[in-house]
Amino acid sequence: MKRGILTIGIVVVVIGLITWVLINNKKENEARTAIVADDSGAIVVKTAVAEKQSLALNFSVNGNFAAKQDLDLLAETNGRVTQLMVDEGDRVRKGQTLVKIDPEYANLDLQQAEAAYQKAKTDMERYQSSYETGGVTRAQLDEVALSLRNAETMVQQAKRRVQDAYIKSPISGIVNSRNIEQGAYVTPSTLLFNIVDVSSLELNVTVNESQVANIKTGDQIKITTSTFPDKEFSGTVTFIAPKADATLNYPVKIEVVNPEANTVRAGMYATAVFEFPEQAPEITIPRSSFVGGVSSNQIYVLGKDSTAQLKEVVAGRIMGEEVEIVSGLKEGETVITSGQINLVNGTKVSPQS
Repeated sequence: MKRGILTIGIVVVVIGLITWVLINNKKENEARTAIVADDSGAIVVKTAVAEKQSLALNFSVNGNFAAKQDLDLLAETNGRVTQLMVDEGDRVRKGQTLVKIDPEYANLDLQQAEAAYQKAKTDMERYQSSYETGGVTRAQLDEVALSLRNAETMVQQAKRRVQDAYIKSPISGIVNSRNIEQGAYVTPSTLLFNIVDVSSLELNVTVNESQVANIKTGDQIKITTSTFPDKEFSGTVTFIAPKADATLNYPVKIEVVNPEANTVRAGMYATAVFEFPEQAPEITIPRSSFVGGVSSNQIYVLGKDSTAQLKEVVAGRIMGEEVEIVSGLKEGETVITSGQINLVNGTKVSPQS
């Protein structure tokens, strides 16, 4: 009995909560549309006057620095590390030898390849002489010539393996990490070092569709960072993505020259400040004036007889909550900014401040 009473009580409470939520949602929807009728039956709407104003194109976005060159250096031959010439934090130059791998087996392969090449060369000279006197056929001579070319290729490969025993840096930079120890045995694809060049950095940022329309490659951009609040850097836009990413933003790369070694490090956050010349005043209206969104290019204006008049316009740049009107609207006209959902062309309206 008690359990039945408890169940009925819970059901009543749940129904009461659902009713309360529905009533609140209805009130919120009514407040959102802000549409009521006055005594004359006119729809109450909010309005704004189309005015000319200078659009602020300046904006700033945050991003993080990345090394322009970030290289994982791999081994290209088998062998034991006999000499380790650099350590983490060392600055290296392009072409500098970093590691020496025991070249004994590579040298033996080279000696064997050179011996085979000398034999093939001697055979070629002998067969060439015999061919001229009719002692061998053309086919036999061609076969010996092929053996000579193969032997020459083997010598070149053996010399490359000897060179690979002396691992050199392909870029100038700083050793960010060392992944081997002296005496370790390495094979091709063994990771040896990570080398980064921070003399030039890339600041990676993203901008939206209205911002990307105002920038171009080659633009000079001011860069600030909270790590060095007293310093200001300058960067150059080197890349603007031709396609938006999954968030509908456009990746942009800004190259920044590091004035002093290690002043700015890869991975640090920074702010790119995009500044533009002052713009001539243009007619703007609130973004909420558009019927169904800016892309519709349709708005309602307030007619002289207090009616809503549907008008076609051409929207330009979008700056936050303000939209530039390229054509279709005159300065001083009154546009309706809310309540459009219940309007049709010629509806009687009552403006509300």
